[in-house]
Amino acid sequence: MVSTPETLPARMYLLAYDLKRGRIVRSNLGLVLRAAALTELYLDGRLAEDGRRPMPGTPGDDPYGVLAQIAASRPRGWQHWIRKDRGAIVAAVRDELARDGYVRVERGRRFGLLPCTRVTVKDPRVVKGLWGGARSALRGRPVAHVNSYDAAAVALAAAGGMRTVLTRRERRQHKARIEELTARSGPAAPALRKAIAAQEAAAAS
Repeated sequence: MVSTPETLPARMYLLAYDLKRGRIVRSNLGLVLRAAALTELYLDGRLAEDGRRPMPGTPGDDPYGVLAQIAASRPRGWQHWIRKDRGAIVAAVRDELARDGYVRVERGRRFGLLPCTRVTVKDPRVVKGLWGGARSALRGRPVAHVNSYDAAAVALAAAGGMRTVLTRRERRQHKARIEELTARSGPAAPALRKAIAAQEAAAAS
């Protein structure tokens, strides 16, 4: 049996891997990973919600330092914490996966000048397994019986526009199911969708 990463951000990073092209699709990846970190904490009870703002819940592990940030800050909304340090979490999750043997990281220079990093998944079966879990959540058993991380993967992928997981047509076709999975996964996925919409509106203006 192929092992999969334990953390939700690590799983979402691997789900952003395009197996056909052999590369990570980086569009909105930092926002997705921050939302995944918040979702994991929320699902495990380490993060609660007060007045539509996240707050520390039951003490526990804080692998990406998100809880510490929230505890040290005045109350802020979910979108703020999704946007914060989104570049740093991409590097942190990538390095975590490299240490655990899931990916190979090669650093070089594009055109001999620009620094670049190439990430390659060592075993494509890991990505296929995660993808299969997400597909099962989308089409399978009643939502209440779906694995919580598989449900969250679908919710985050839909909110983040991750085409490696869901096409636009599939998002439309399974809209009601995705809404159910999103409701089960907590406040971070809807906030992710709003954060991306705000970012796109700002870019357009």
